[in-house]
Amino acid sequence: MTAPGPSPWDAALRLLGTRARSRAEMRERLEKREFTADEVETTLTRLDKAGLLDDAEFADEWVRSRHLYSGRGRVALKRELRVKGIDEEVAAQALAQIDPEDERANAVRLAEKKLRVSGEELADREVRAKAYRRLAGALGRRGFPPDIVGSVVKEVLDNASRSC
Repeated sequence: MTAPGPSPWDAALRLLGTRARSRAEMRERLEKREFTADEVETTLTRLDKAGLLDDAEFADEWVRSRHLYSGRGRVALKRELRVKGIDEEVAAQALAQIDPEDERANAVRLAEKKLRVSGEELADREVRAKAYRRLAGALGRRGFPPDIVGSVVKEVLDNASRSC
């Protein structure tokens, strides 16, 4: 007698219907549905042969969309790929597509958006230090590298001070 519910193949196709998945992610989701290890391996192999499961392609698309639409920096994207089970080499190749100038421009836009003090207020050292910490924290949480964070925050604060 067969088990009730969808087959592992049907479950995998349904999962891929919502968005692309990494091999590790697919394995985890199928195991969570309590399919046997053999069923999971057979399904993963079948997905590979059908060209429906490709970690390199998944990583490229993940980096492209997350960088473009959510403004994530390189560090956050690397962390996300690690959580998705993507190999370090594959992740590095996917992250290489990020243009450093685009990443810096995203950081500048975010810092300008988060800056809540006027140029006149920035003349006060305590206010400036607080704004620096706040902006650096916001950029760091979005996954921008420390070198970009420092230079962008300084640039944005200097520009705000000059514009008053």
